[in-house]
Amino acid sequence: MREYGLVLLVTAAVTYLLTPGVRRFALAVRAMHEPRPRDVHSEPTPLLGGLAMYGGLVAGLVVASRLAFLQDPFAAAGSRTAAGLLLAGGLVVVVGFIDDRWGLGAIARLAAQVAAAGILVWSGQSLPWIPLPDGKVFLLPPDLSVTLTVLIVVATINAINFIDGLDGLAAGIVGIAALSFLAYSYTLIKTIGTTSQSLPAVASALLAGMGLGFLPHNFHPARVFMGDAGAGLLGLLLAYGPISSTASLDPALLTNYANGHALDRYATFLPLLVPAAIFVIPYADLMFAIVRRTRAGRPVMAADAQHLHHRMLNIGHSHRQSVLIMYLWAALFSVTVVSLSVVRTHLIALAAATVIAVLVLLPVTMPGLRPWRGRGRRAATPPGAPAAGRFRHAVSPSPHVVSASPPPAGVGTPHSVRPPGNGALPPARPQETVLPPSPRQQRTVLPPGSPAP
Repeated sequence: MREYGLVLLVTAAVTYLLTPGVRRFALAVRAMHEPRPRDVHSEPTPLLGGLAMYGGLVAGLVVASRLAFLQDPFAAAGSRTAAGLLLAGGLVVVVGFIDDRWGLGAIARLAAQVAAAGILVWSGQSLPWIPLPDGKVFLLPPDLSVTLTVLIVVATINAINFIDGLDGLAAGIVGIAALSFLAYSYTLIKTIGTTSQSLPAVASALLAGMGLGFLPHNFHPARVFMGDAGAGLLGLLLAYGPISSTASLDPALLTNYANGHALDRYATFLPLLVPAAIFVIPYADLMFAIVRRTRAGRPVMAADAQHLHHRMLNIGHSHRQSVLIMYLWAALFSVTVVSLSVVRTHLIALAAATVIAVLVLLPVTMPGLRPWRGRGRRAATPPGAPAAGRFRHAVSPSPHVVSASPPPAGVGTPHSVRPPGNGALPPARPQETVLPPSPRQQRTVLPPGSPAP
C-alpha cells in the first residue's frame, strides 16, 4: 500500500504546486470563464486547471514506473500501457485547452473523446467480459468489446463535465470515487494474491492525487476552474480504472475464491458493480439531463440550469453545503459497494447499515423531511397563545391605536386595533411582543388633526 500512497502523494503535490502557475497562464492567454445566466458565480474565473492535473499525472506515472513493486504489472500489461494513457490524456487536455480558450462545437469534442477511447483500446485496455446473473461471464467479441469501451469512456467524460457546476464538486466526487476503487483493487491484490490489479490501483491513485491536489484551489470560492481539459482528463481516468481492472483480471479467480468464501457475494459482479455505484451521481445527472432535454425537444448537449447541483441550491442549501452533501452521498454509495468485498460480515448487516445511512442523509439533503423543524415551531408557541399569522395582524404600524382598559394582573394582551377608514386590517409586519400598558402610561392616541379634548 505504501507504493500506491507514494504515487498518490506525488501526483497531488505536483498538481497542487502547478495550479498557481497554470492560473497565471490562463489569465495571460485570457482563458476565462465568463458568468452565464445558469452559472452560480458572478466573477470571471480562469480555466485550464486540467493542465496542472496532467502535470501531476505525468509525475505520478514516472514515479510508478520506477518502483520495483509495480514494474512487473506494468510489463505484464504491455509496453503500450503507460504510453497509451499519456497519449489519450494528452489528446483530451489539448482539445480541452482549445475549447476553453476559443470554443469548440459538440461534434468536435465528441470526436476527440472517441479518439481518446480508441487510444486506450490500442494500448490494450478494453472491456473483455461482462458478468451474467448465474455467476458466469459472457466473453465479448472484439467489435462489441471496443464499442462498449468507447461508450463507457465517452459517457464518463460527459458525466464529469455535467457535474462540474459547483466549486470543488467534480474534483471532490472523483477523489472519493478513486479512493474507493483503490481500496477495492488493493483488496483484490491481498485476498486473491494476484498482482494483475496493480495497474487499476495505480490509475486510481493517480486519479485521487489529481483531484485532491486540485481541490484546495477549486473549493468555494474557487480561484481557478478545471475547464473542459480537467473534466475530460478526470473522466478518462475514472473510466480507465474499471476497464483496466476487467482487462487484467481472470474472472475464474473471482469465482473460485467466492466458492470457498461464502461471505464474498457476487464476486464476478463487483468489478463492474463498484464503478457503477461510484459513478451513480454523475451518471444519474447525465441520464436526467438526457431525458429532460429530449422531452423538451432540445439538443442533448444544450446546457441548462436543472442539474442536480442546481436543484440542491434551489432547495435552499448554500454553495458549500450543496457540495458537502453530494460528497456524503458519493461516499455512501462507494463505501456500501466496496464493503461487499472488503468487510467480512453478513449481507443483512451491510443492508441495515446502508438503510440507516440513507435515512440520516435524506433529512440532511431535504430540509422539509427534518422532523425537528415541526417540533421547534410548536415549542416556540406557548399554549393558549394566538397563532403567528393572527398575532401579526393584531399589531398596528400606524398611530391609530387606542389603549385598552388595564388587563388582569399577570396577563398580557396586544393593544386593540382601530381599523383604517375602509374597515380593512392594517398591513402585517414581523411578529413582535407587545406588553400591556401600565395604568400611569394609559393614554389615547388620536389621529392627526383631531381637536384636543
